[in-house]
Amino acid sequence: MKKTVSISQTYPRLTVYSDENYRGRSRIYRGNTGLRNLDNILDGVESLRFFSTSSNATLVVFTRPNFQGGFRVYRGNTNLRDLDDLIRGEDVESLISTNQRLTLAEIRAIRRNRSLPTGYNLV
Repeated sequence: MKKTVSISQTYPRLTVYSDENYRGRSRIYRGNTGLRNLDNILDGVESLRFFSTSSNATLVVFTRPNFQGGFRVYRGNTNLRDLDDLIRGEDVESLISTNQRLTLAEIRAIRRNRSLPTGYNLV
């Protein structure tokens, strides 16, 4: 008798690395996630890979912890080999990874309220 195997994968998948160029220790996050302080993860996140099957997937990186400061928006699959000086000469300090298409108005509301929409994992 054949055994049925099912695999469940949740997207998006965000892999963060402790060193530049996708090296060092890594950690994987799945689903809609906000990382409020990258310095507290792996003693500092230096690079990342963002993957989703949805073209609406959004990665937002911020220059300050808790989704504050300047930000940059990426749509779809994204690989960032070095998070230093990424946004107008400033490092990435927090980020949001989601399968939803976040609008600029929604991103600004998150920054203003310092909170994620319902259903997001906050790390």
